[in-house]
Amino acid sequence: MSVMAEAVGFDTIWMADHLIMRNAGSVVMPPGESRGPLEAWTVLSAIAAVTNRITLGPFVACNSFREPALLAKMADTLDDVSGGRLLLGLGAGWHEPEYTAFGFPFDHLAGRFDEALQIIVPLLKGEKVTFHGTYYHVTDSELRPRGPRPGGPPIWIGAKGPRMMRLIARYADAYNSVWHRDPTPAIERFANLDAACREVGRDPASIQRTAGTTVLVPDAGDAPDVGPNALRGSVQEIAEKIWAFHTQAGVTHMTVILDPWTTHGIEKFGRVLETIRSFEQT
Repeated sequence: MSVMAEAVGFDTIWMADHLIMRNAGSVVMPPGESRGPLEAWTVLSAIAAVTNRITLGPFVACNSFREPALLAKMADTLDDVSGGRLLLGLGAGWHEPEYTAFGFPFDHLAGRFDEALQIIVPLLKGEKVTFHGTYYHVTDSELRPRGPRPGGPPIWIGAKGPRMMRLIARYADAYNSVWHRDPTPAIERFANLDAACREVGRDPASIQRTAGTTVLVPDAGDAPDVGPNALRGSVQEIAEKIWAFHTQAGVTHMTVILDPWTTHGIEKFGRVLETIRSFEQT
């Protein structure tokens, strides 16, 4: 699937960083049922080995699953073995059943994330870090050997609460807003990001705007799990809807969940990518 995605023109492959999914909150499943993906960083390393051009990363790495200095070490290593192709998505976590199942604390997610960023970001930029907070402690920590990029991989964060928006304004290279059928919700969140940047004294233009949506791929077969918010239509119509995120909201990177998520679906979506590329040339 990754090789096909690279062949048809995708720019990035993401891997969800979850351990297990169960019926709770926004996840609706039959009670007692469990589902789960493979471990994200292991799969990303495998994808790096069979691709050459495409960028890759966790969407997003859950801060709570790993100590922050270890997470920085893992990111720096994957950036190295992939030849500088990592995009580091980071998040505070949200699905409580996997915390319970795997023994991670679910309290103070934003506070833990705040402290973790104060360790992860400077480590990836090549600094030595000593930090003693409420949740995390490191002493004279550094990354050796260093990865291929002096400033480390770009850091992407997605959130919407005021405290998290301020963290994005301080630390992120890109802000991600998902999952939308049209640009309006993203525009509203970008305005909140602009306000947070002004609050912390950062130029809003220095943070890349990114967004995400779900697409029902034309002529790719049945997709029984597709949600009501998925983009639908012909190849041209879907391409125009995705392109509107760029023209109306300034989005420069669009993440798509494809239904059906199969090799055939990826191949068929290549026609949408070709149409979007034609818009870029006009």
